Amino acid sequence: MNAKDLMTPNPKVCTPSMTSEAAARIMGQENVGALPVIDGASKKLVGIVTDRDLCLGVIAKGYSPADVPVSDCMTTHLLTCGPQDDVEYSVQLMKQHQVRRIVVIDEHGCCMGIISQGDLALYIEGAQEIHDTIREVSKPGHAKRAA
Repeated sequence: MNAKDLMTPNPKVCTPSMTSEAAARIMGQENVGALPVIDGASKKLVGIVTDRDLCLGVIAKGYSPADVPVSDCMTTHLLTCGPQDDVEYSVQLMKQHQVRRIVVIDEHGCCMGIISQGDLALYIEGAQEIHDTIREVSKPGHAKRAA
């Protein structure tokens, strides 16, 4: 199975200049925990912002979400895959880098979709393999800052 077969296509996105408040509002409306961040002009992926980024990078620091642009709290170290990449590649990236999402980009670097832990749970057969994947992604202490 390829990434394009498993990904959630055309996810809602935001731009670096959008306020954290606006990004949080989109997350709430879409019931998602992350938004790919794209350059407004080129539409290329430049980052990702998560609900955790907003909580720890804005709220916990006492800043007003209406005053903080997404660029100040987004993650720019990204792990991505292409639409034709095998899903196992995404599984291995998630395990190795302990991330819960992989953004799928096209040949121009534009966001096409996103693969989440939930998508993988639907793909992976067998409770033990699902458990092993989630356990590897969720191990404390080693997480590298990426999607």
